Amino acid sequence: MKTRIFRLLAVAALTAGCSLAAVADEPMKVGFVYVGPVGDHGWSYEHDRARKELEKALPGQVKTTFVENVSEGADAERVITQLAKSGNKIIFTTSFGFMNPTLKVAKKFPNVVFEHATGYKRTANVGTYIQRAYEGRYVAGVAAGLLTKSNTIGYIASFPIPEVYRDIDATFLGAKSVNPNVKIKIVWVNSWYDPGKETDAANALIDQGVDVLMQHTDSPAPMMVAEKRGIRAVGQASDVASYGPKAHIFSIQDNWEPHYLKTVEAVKNGTWKPQDYWGGFADDVVRLASINDNLPKNVKDAINTTYTKIKTGEFKPFTGPIKDNTGKEVVPAGHSLTDAELAQINWFVEGIDSNIAK
Repeated sequence: MKTRIFRLLAVAALTAGCSLAAVADEPMKVGFVYVGPVGDHGWSYEHDRARKELEKALPGQVKTTFVENVSEGADAERVITQLAKSGNKIIFTTSFGFMNPTLKVAKKFPNVVFEHATGYKRTANVGTYIQRAYEGRYVAGVAAGLLTKSNTIGYIASFPIPEVYRDIDATFLGAKSVNPNVKIKIVWVNSWYDPGKETDAANALIDQGVDVLMQHTDSPAPMMVAEKRGIRAVGQASDVASYGPKAHIFSIQDNWEPHYLKTVEAVKNGTWKPQDYWGGFADDVVRLASINDNLPKNVKDAINTTYTKIKTGEFKPFTGPIKDNTGKEVVPAGHSLTDAELAQINWFVEGIDSNIAK
């Protein structure tokens, strides 16, 4: 009898051990929330491309899920909650407007890690991350300043938030560094992705004399308008060279793979901590894609030289002295803005004829 009981206990223990091992070997579930369609270009596309690369880099160790076209607001909270309830151990929320919904859900699920792109609010289980797009913008400004014949460049802006102010400023600083006479015109479309509005904005800017176009929106519509109307343009978020073979200067491409891989591995090995991560040229989170062969040699040289100086840390775009467009000094001589200071930019640099939204 004793022998039988021992055998039963042994089988039970072995069974329990196998179950635990099976649980331990299960892939970690990772969720992604996108503001736009995945499509074949743009902001959400690049996040999804990195998601796929994450699965390739950690075969059998992660199982990813994504939800696209999620509105910023109540719908975002619903989607993030559902992903948390579904057993995802990490949830990446990839638009500025997801910030407060992410914090609300994170409070209800303290054992889930949340990472919010482009935000600034962190808690014990919420980290933030952003790409140094302003580095690419500065290079774009250099190219635009050299290429413009009308001395007027244009910028299609999404929402009046620090991230967008910062990138407009970087563009203009780059342009002014090679062309003291350059001006910039800005059109706000109050959307991250709206091909119709972006098309209208591009045409309006060209009608006002703009001959180099940049955008902080997610569709290739501005590049297509630039191609049709015979001006130049810089691509946004992903490589959109195919939408404007003649117009395309280069694209500022996001590459989230390094951050997603590092973050998931940190959660898996228990070393993850909430932090504010900024990735740029130096760690390949921001790239210059498809520099057009049809550019003049001096422009290509300036693009590559400026890129290298920023990547190596030899040059930082927001280094003083810098004044805002009211004449107030906002960056003292010799000082380079810290990440915390970069995150709070709410001014236009000297020479930009536009007002900050109240």
